[in-house]
Amino acid sequence: MKTTTENGFFGDFGGVFLPPALEKVLADLATEYEKSKTDKDFQKQLKHLYQVYANRPSTLYFAENMTADLKGPKIYLKREDLNHTGAHKINNVIGQGLLAKKMGKTKLIAETGAGQHGVATATIAAYLGMECDIYMGARDIDAQKPNVYRMKILGAKVIPVTQGQGTLKDAVDAALTAFVADYATTHYLLGSAVGPHPYPTMVRDFQKIVGQEIRQQIMKMEGRLPTSIVACVGGGSNAIGAMYDFIPEKNVELVAVEPAGRGLLSGRHGLSLAAGKPTVIHGYKTLTLVDDKGEIKESYSAASGLDYPGVGPELSMLKESGRLTLSEATDAEAVDAFVYLSRIEGIIPALESAHAVAYIKREAKKYKKTDIVVVNLSGRGDKDVEHVYETFIK
Repeated sequence: MKTTTENGFFGDFGGVFLPPALEKVLADLATEYEKSKTDKDFQKQLKHLYQVYANRPSTLYFAENMTADLKGPKIYLKREDLNHTGAHKINNVIGQGLLAKKMGKTKLIAETGAGQHGVATATIAAYLGMECDIYMGARDIDAQKPNVYRMKILGAKVIPVTQGQGTLKDAVDAALTAFVADYATTHYLLGSAVGPHPYPTMVRDFQKIVGQEIRQQIMKMEGRLPTSIVACVGGGSNAIGAMYDFIPEKNVELVAVEPAGRGLLSGRHGLSLAAGKPTVIHGYKTLTLVDDKGEIKESYSAASGLDYPGVGPELSMLKESGRLTLSEATDAEAVDAFVYLSRIEGIIPALESAHAVAYIKREAKKYKKTDIVVVNLSGRGDKDVEHVYETFIK
């Protein structure tokens, strides 16, 4: 299935809805990105850094204890948490960092919620000898102190964003504003498969290695494709990365687990795919949470990286076409899964990833014992331990 059109639309979603000056900047970026696909030196360097710097391929781990305990399908965890910097985010920043350097940019700017993308961006900026500004919501800074310290140690300038909710959406607003003011020497290294074209396509392409590895690894280990691929969804980079290679495989279920926060009826959630309406946000059109007046509504999740009122346009298209299986997990279910995986497998997941774990913990009985479910463990939970313990457990 070909999902990207020439003008960056995925069905009715995507595109570029920005002032003409910035449209030109993004058109130039799209052109350079297309050139990089056939640039042998660029692709060779990308592959090299994936192997020796990011620590790819990441492990596909059979969760034997969890499988036995849940009495459901065979459960595998795609261990993106074992990557350098502790999450899938490194895949994208290596690609965009190399592209920015190739284009002669001297500075990277980025938004971050949970801090994993900020850390990854600061990491590649240090490696490439570039300046780095990270925009982060004030509320997230308070909840994700370990990652803030890591970014600063790596040499990045962490800029608190206090407008709005002080969360991921507001950090994107601030980063876009900074990009408009200084695009000649700066590259905006967007962290998820969202935003105006070419970002959703570019981020997906740098993340699709996750699904490509899952295919190779599960065929070697089981001799067949998985029954289901499960991933948490905020903006959706880890989900589209894990799922993209399997979109044509109609027998492989693609499960998108959104943050239900305090529950749908509470209004405090991030269920963009389930409850969103087609709306323009941050320069692109996608399913977005809106109020009765059509204004963008505040999202909520205890997991900072999922606290975003929109979602990637490709995932919106897949949802509308019926290709996605939608699910959700509340804060309470995610915290329970966070502790559960820690104690049954000795693996502490990111609170974001714990939403995907919560799905299979709750739904294991719907699968047959011969089924194979791969959960994309998109990040590790070091950043969340203090917050989860102090807020939900102590």
